[in-house]
Amino acid sequence: MSKLAEPPVEVADGYRAGRTLPFRVELVRQLKRRRTLVMGGILFALPIVLLVAFQVGGEPGEANDRMNLMDTATVSGANFAAVNLFASAGFLLVIPVALFCGDTVASEASWSSLRYLLAAPVPRGRLLWSKLAVGLSLSLAALVLLPVVALAVGTAAYGWGPLQLPTGGALDTGTAAQRLLIVVAYIMVSQLVTAALAFWLSTRTDAPLGAVGGAVFLTIIGNVLDEVTALGDWRHFLPAHWQYAWLDAVRPQLEWSDMIQGTSLSVTYAVVLFALAFRGFARKDIVS
Repeated sequence: MSKLAEPPVEVADGYRAGRTLPFRVELVRQLKRRRTLVMGGILFALPIVLLVAFQVGGEPGEANDRMNLMDTATVSGANFAAVNLFASAGFLLVIPVALFCGDTVASEASWSSLRYLLAAPVPRGRLLWSKLAVGLSLSLAALVLLPVVALAVGTAAYGWGPLQLPTGGALDTGTAAQRLLIVVAYIMVSQLVTAALAFWLSTRTDAPLGAVGGAVFLTIIGNVLDEVTALGDWRHFLPAHWQYAWLDAVRPQLEWSDMIQGTSLSVTYAVVLFALAFRGFARKDIVS
């Protein structure tokens, strides 16, 4: 007995699922949002705030016998950029990543526009890929904006010169630029866990603040646990344990081992969380 043929699925002429909600359209939408402009303003202002702090407070490290990276902030523009990354990598840079990746889907649900996007029709997988690509792109832009502005501000204030290393010696300007690129790339990779947490939570809740705040809170918890030395080697499984592995890039001899371990751990956690986000959203009953 032959099976009955399934009725053909009717689609509009010219409809292509892969062309719905294109990256450019979603990027423009997100760039116009107030939270994007506010976060960009904060990151733009941070180097200026640090510059004023150094001008008011005097040269860093004047009262210290032991030099660290912070103490080299006023040596050159490259050092000032590195110090800005050091001062913000632990917490401040977590916020734009959590914001851009955690607010993206949940905000559509809170505006009751998510179901209309899916009825357009935009396939669920396509919607998530577009949202995720834009969220990660804006996160990377935020991580690049800070050192670029800091380099410009630091060069204007302290001049263009080599990257003075706290352990002694210096890196010429060309090598220093390469090392700063490595630092930014590693910080972005290490923030993938926060991005994945925020994105996963964004697909689970209709409250953008809950997704963003939840990702920031869990990241802070990871940082706190990493300070608990009683955990011993268990701390090696915490992404926070490797977040400053990029400091090996501002040494005379570039060391990759810690950055490789941190990268593998962050990517593993991120892939699992992104997969959970796509799997859960594919089965979710969209009512908002």
